[in-house]
Amino acid sequence: MNILLSIAITTGILSGIWGWVAVSLGLLSWAGFLGCTAYFACPQGGFKGLLISVCTLLSGMVWALVIIHGSALAPHLEIVSYVLTGIVAFLMCIQAKQLLLSFVPGTFIGACATFAGQGDWRLVLPSLALGLIFGYAMKNSGL
Repeated sequence: MNILLSIAITTGILSGIWGWVAVSLGLLSWAGFLGCTAYFACPQGGFKGLLISVCTLLSGMVWALVIIHGSALAPHLEIVSYVLTGIVAFLMCIQAKQLLLSFVPGTFIGACATFAGQGDWRLVLPSLALGLIFGYAMKNSGL
């Protein structure tokens, strides 16, 4: 059996299991799939890729919360939100100079999940984290 077929089979099985786990635990299944996607897309594999994915997803969540809470400080001045978003987007990219934050798409995935989860980091965090673990299992079980 070739590698792609092996990964496809295990990904299919584990995706179904993730769907059940997410619903059973009251988590965001879509956010879990974003965590899974982050690991699959990270150029580094293995434990190093997992660590980089964790760090970038978490940093993205933090940056999203900075935008959410920073924008709330001046809700009547929309320009503040726009400027803050621009500054934070710059910082999300420039932080990639650090190895553990070098996967820029992971940072944006973490931020997008947080925005889509309406800033509820207590729900987004475990959803992304478990999804990331499932992604690690999916990609590595087929090899």
